[in-house]
Amino acid sequence: MLYYFFRFLEHYNIPGSHMWSYISFRALLTLILSLIISAWFGEHFIKFMKRRNISETARDASIDPFGEKKKGVPTMGGIIIIVSILVPVLLLGRMRNIYLILMIVTTVWLGFLGFLDDYIKIFRRNKDGLKGKYKIVGQVSIGLIVGLTLWLSPDAKINENLTLEKQNKTETVIHKSEAVKSLKTTIPFVKNHDLDYSKIMGFMGENSRAAGWVLFVVMTILVVTAVSNGANLNDGMDGMCAGNSAIIGVALGILAYVSSHIEYAAYFNIMFIPGSQELVIFVCAFVGAMVGFLWYNAYPAQVFMGDTGSLTIGGIIGVIAVIIHKELLLPILCGIFFVESLSVIVQTQVFKYYKKKGQRVRVFRATPIHDNFRKLDSQLDQTSRYIFKKWPERQFHESKITFRFWIVTLILTAITIITLKIR
Repeated sequence: MLYYFFRFLEHYNIPGSHMWSYISFRALLTLILSLIISAWFGEHFIKFMKRRNISETARDASIDPFGEKKKGVPTMGGIIIIVSILVPVLLLGRMRNIYLILMIVTTVWLGFLGFLDDYIKIFRRNKDGLKGKYKIVGQVSIGLIVGLTLWLSPDAKINENLTLEKQNKTETVIHKSEAVKSLKTTIPFVKNHDLDYSKIMGFMGENSRAAGWVLFVVMTILVVTAVSNGANLNDGMDGMCAGNSAIIGVALGILAYVSSHIEYAAYFNIMFIPGSQELVIFVCAFVGAMVGFLWYNAYPAQVFMGDTGSLTIGGIIGVIAVIIHKELLLPILCGIFFVESLSVIVQTQVFKYYKKKGQRVRVFRATPIHDNFRKLDSQLDQTSRYIFKKWPERQFHESKITFRFWIVTLILTAITIITLKIR
């Protein structure tokens, strides 16, 4: 709203009004505003939740050795994150931008889905929360909406890059002057080569392009669902998910900015995506909300984000990556989320396999994998055999585990950014 107001004032030569046309100015202002809102609103939200006695119950000591200390801590803090994202974006973003609209819809949709889950856990006293099938339906639905919108919207276009070789073997990258609908996405580490979904479906002949779009929509659904669940699993320790997500958000902001700048896109030999600069505004709000939330969520946590926050965070990351055609970078960038999900899948499948044979076998002490590092030998199921029973050799405090996971995410983020130059 403020963007359009000051652009209107610019027609009357009001001093300073032209600043609102610069993406860097609006992005930094969004970051600051998001931080302020999360800090101010967070304090009042925590007091409100405590007055209403809406808090975390004592956790199972066999899962969380520090769970007793967390009794009475307010939950559903994802509301702080969502408000801290939406308010600055609505004030400072260009609301006619299709990508910004998609991000707002994603935030509200998954925020409501997570809120239902937390509501059932707290007010209905059902620890299982919303049934898993309903969560999947909600995640698949928003993935379908995003995929179909990017397919059908005339505003979702890119300028494909072309490489010209000169006689002295130097290369110049330019972009096609006309923006087009494209099914290409960036492949990490591979120069001058993008994955084209329509070519994968080339066996469909004349229908290969339509089939490529169907594959793209399916891929979008898988990405949004997988990253959303990965973030949800990562939210198990004070500051863990918020810190990792803030770091990932910085990387996404860099990728969105270079994709929206025709000169930087040419330099890094990636697709130029007109309009994606508004994603930088959204990402700055996202990072500001994460850092502001850490003010209260860092150990010892004064509030937990709950599924209201974690499901939303993962969905936001997945949708941004799809919009800027960088979804294939997510296994690197969101490596922590990927390993958390993989550890749960491996643990579950191995246990089911051996259970059919009348044996109780587990791979890790506990999953998601971060729980493996804080579980004591005395807390293990003595009737089960553990493949990695002696790893790690001692118990770690959750603050140390959290910081080390942050460090790993920093390394993965650096690798993700480096892939642009390696290409």
